[in-house]
Amino acid sequence: MVDLHLEFASSRFFNEARIDRRSADALVGLAAGVVADGVVNIDEARFLKGWIESNLAHLEDPVVNLLYRRISAMLQDGVLDADESADLMHLLHSFAGLDVSKPEQTAQAFTAPTDLPFNLPAPELVFQDKAFVFTGTMAYGPRKACEELILERGGVIGGGVSKKIHYLVVGSVGNDQWRHATYGTKIMKAVELREAGSPIAIVGEDHWQRALFG
Repeated sequence: MVDLHLEFASSRFFNEARIDRRSADALVGLAAGVVADGVVNIDEARFLKGWIESNLAHLEDPVVNLLYRRISAMLQDGVLDADESADLMHLLHSFAGLDVSKPEQTAQAFTAPTDLPFNLPAPELVFQDKAFVFTGTMAYGPRKACEELILERGGVIGGGVSKKIHYLVVGSVGNDQWRHATYGTKIMKAVELREAGSPIAIVGEDHWQRALFG
């Protein structure tokens, strides 16, 4: 899978010989606290961005940078819209679920969803005049960047899962207990439509990236 932002390579986040462990642990705790009420608002996003700048900006660590870059991009226009809030919620859930006591598991810091109802065999992706919806957190980058790739190729972005949608793309950064995650509602809706005869296809981000970049 193409990782254009180099977000998952050689993370030092769990290497206690390289970072301030108290700050790393504190960030995990902050992430868990922010998502505890099921909502991420703009003030919480701004707080996390500022906290990382003050405490962990020196790390140049892919895992920390992933969180920081996503928050920075979301706040660039001074608004945290509903999709951005949902994306940040998914990302913080994954981040807070990391086991900081096991540095040897760094390479698996983010877990791709498993047992997902993807179309088998995976369909050929056509972009021109086809409607796409994204769910979960995309390894490629922020949701808006992913949507721009669709628009550049003549596709359209759907407002939600419906009979008018051709593809639901599931981000590869997520919780393997997908049925209990917020983004699971879109997947279940797509499954219902597919079983009822709608042409919607459920595909993973890795398949989507291969269609884009080969």
